[in-house]
Amino acid sequence: MRFRLFRAALAASLALSIAFALPAVAAAPDLSTLRLPPGFAIEVWADGVTNARSLARGTRGTLFVGTRSAGIVHAISDEGGTRRVRTIARGLRMPNGVAFRDGALYVGELTRILRYDAIESRLDDPPAPVVVAELPKETHHGLRYIAFGPDGKLYVAIGAPCNVCDRDSEGFGTIIRMNTDGSARETVAHGVRNSVGFAFHPRSRELWFTDNGRDMLGDDVPACELNRLTKPGQHFGFPFCHAGDIVDPEFGSVGRCAEAQAPALKLGPHVAPLGLRFYQGRQFPSGWRGSLFIAEHGSWNRSQKIGYRVMRVRMDGNRAAGYEEFVGGWLRPDGSVTGRPVDLLVLDDGSMLLSDDVASVVYRITYRSAS
Repeated sequence: MRFRLFRAALAASLALSIAFALPAVAAAPDLSTLRLPPGFAIEVWADGVTNARSLARGTRGTLFVGTRSAGIVHAISDEGGTRRVRTIARGLRMPNGVAFRDGALYVGELTRILRYDAIESRLDDPPAPVVVAELPKETHHGLRYIAFGPDGKLYVAIGAPCNVCDRDSEGFGTIIRMNTDGSARETVAHGVRNSVGFAFHPRSRELWFTDNGRDMLGDDVPACELNRLTKPGQHFGFPFCHAGDIVDPEFGSVGRCAEAQAPALKLGPHVAPLGLRFYQGRQFPSGWRGSLFIAEHGSWNRSQKIGYRVMRVRMDGNRAAGYEEFVGGWLRPDGSVTGRPVDLLVLDDGSMLLSDDVASVVYRITYRSAS
């Protein structure tokens, strides 16, 4: 009884910590403070995109943008050189995930996967959604990231409903996949605490994903993770092992680190990595092609903030070979924050879009010349 009360008190304390430890945010992003490598530039591509989160693009060029707290889904279209931001869905619960296939928009909200058919023909009169699949109702780590894999199946993250707990037998802490109609659901990855970003390697077709490390172990433990799934059913350590070699003080007896897949790359502690994207465009210099870019949303469980940036992972074939800042500066020296990167998408011209859920904008990153 005392243990249950202690854990309830700890959970309440954690929730309060999250509520009051979020960074102070400036009124608008000041692009002049952002850092990029020589030759690269960043601009606001679309503003007024309330709580902009996950990104997906339709075959006609419409950009669909999910949200978390706003409960809406945006559609951004280019009409005669002017970008128009529409709201195509309202009243949803945490509709973070968006994906597009065969003319339909798929939306991952807390408890369901929805499908909006022929959506690009009906932006001003969206159809009623079709419910594709039902999902768990727990809100903790309930932001569903969704993406279609090269196998044509829809991949969905089911985060652990806690800071740390053992709920694998109930389907939590996993990545699942299903057919477009919700059938043939299967778990492809276990031991994944909270993934809010997937990408598929352009050659090997393997799933790479970010995972947010557990909190309340201190400023520098554990590292957040970049992971690589080489075959379905692999286990990535949660809740008994973090970052490949940190034994959990409460759940370490559930398994051994040697039994889990080690991260492809350890990221910073509490940087909160979200969306990621392999770059296959031709606008960036040739040496950048194949790089993996990761949006780091930024820490809350740390006395000194970290993250709030876009990082580049240099790849050596199918191996992560280096990790360096690509865009930084949203975190200012005084600790204030002007933006929080969320998701990435590469356009046909090779430029890159980046969503920011605090500044409520979508940026565009371009390369012209380093001279």
